[in-house]
Parts: sequence; structure tokens; C-alpha cells
Amino acid sequence: MAHQKPLSLILLSLIPLFFILFPQTIQAQSPTAPAPAPTGPIDIFAILKKAGQYNTFIKFLNETQVGSQINNQVNNSNQGMTVFAPSDNAFSNLPGGTLNKLNDQQKVQLIQYHVISKFYTFDDLQTVSNPVRTQATGPKGEPFGLNFTGKNNQVNVSSGAVETNVYNAIRKDPPLAVYQLDNVLVPLEFTDAKAPSTDDAPAPAGATKKGSNAGETKAKEPSPATPNDAKRINVGILGLVSGVFLMGALS
Repeated sequence: MAHQKPLSLILLSLIPLFFILFPQTIQAQSPTAPAPAPTGPIDIFAILKKAGQYNTFIKFLNETQVGSQINNQVNNSNQGMTVFAPSDNAFSNLPGGTLNKLNDQQKVQLIQYHVISKFYTFDDLQTVSNPVRTQATGPKGEPFGLNFTGKNNQVNVSSGAVETNVYNAIRKDPPLAVYQLDNVLVPLEFTDAKAPSTDDAPAPAGATKKGSNAGETKAKEPSPATPNDAKRINVGILGLVSGVFLMGALS
């Protein structure tokens, strides 16, 4: 028993020496925290696909190449962006044939109308100055704008033809904000057809065109002959014949 106590003390005294001589072995056996996964580029398609219920919007983002433009801008520039994503139900609630009536240019304008070339937080949208310019433009380069109203932490957006709520962000971190919509923002320019000018409209039969001289009247058409007129003509002819014979007799 007397020999065991000094042996235990000797072993305990050797433990610090072991750590000094073999530090790498001890460190290799200790658990380490996993390294954070590298952050990849922002992908609007992946964001919407992960959120679900945005298949129609994803389809149009791809067909019009607007989605690729969004990814390029947020990943390769300092300019942020805001996207309003209508759900699949929003597209389903459009009047029948709405999308089929759009030509290729109008489809691009429709999707660009849901994209703003600036990053807006939800709070920003409550106090933003209207109208807010979107990426959509008209044939002469005129911008298509959106109008926002905010009250009690609720934001509405209007195109002039459609008004809907802006819901919580699908993605809210700069440089890209993505918000859900329950209605498709159809531009007012798609629905507000210019009324034809009254000057170009055909005038009703018998009416004078606007701007013409009110004093100008329609030329008088000869009235049909009456029986009395025929009698007058006959009497005149007989008088003329009688006059000829009388002149001949006198000569």
C-alpha cells in the first residue's frame, strides 16, 4: 500500500507533461464548430421557388428574362431592387383571356411593372413619395408608376386599375426585397383606352362636320315638275308658235 501512493502521485505529475509534449493530439480530439456555409449569389427564382405558390410569376420572369436582369443587377451592382410577386391565385383571379390578349411587349411591361430599381423596406413603402417609378415604360419611354398608401402598419399599392395589399416580405434583406401580392398589378395603360376624337368620328347623315361653316347650306335640288308646270309649258309653246305664224303672214 505504501508503494501505491507514491506511484499515483507520479502519474498525476506526468499529466501536465503529456499536454506539453503532445498538444496537437489533444487538440485534434476536441470537437470544433462547423464552419459557416458560404453565401451564394442572390437568385430570385430560388427565393420564389422556396416560398412556393409563385409558379406563374416564375414562368413569366423566365420567359421575359426579367428574372435574369434582377439577378444580374442585385449581384453585380450597388443598386438594390424591390419585387412584388403575385401568387398563383392572383393570376388565376384575372378575368378570362387577360394574359392571352397581351403581346410579347406587353408581357414584358406587365412583369417589369412589378419591379422597382430601388430597395424599399416595408416601413419605406408607408411613407414613400408617389408615384413610384417601376421598370416598365411605354412606347415613348414614359414611365409606368405605382402609388402606395400606408396606415397602421398596412400598405396598399395601386396601379390605378388594381389596388391590393402588400404583405410581409418573402425576402427583406438588402439588396433585394420581395413582397407577396394577392392581385396582379395590371397597368392602367393596359385598360384605359384613349377615346376616339369627335373630329375623327364620321358625321351622321345630313349633319355638318364639326368646325365647318354653319352658314354653308346644302345646294337646293330641283323640285319635281307638277301638272300646273306642264300646262304653263304647253301654253308657252302655243304662244310661241302663234307668234311665228303671225310674223310670217305680215311679212
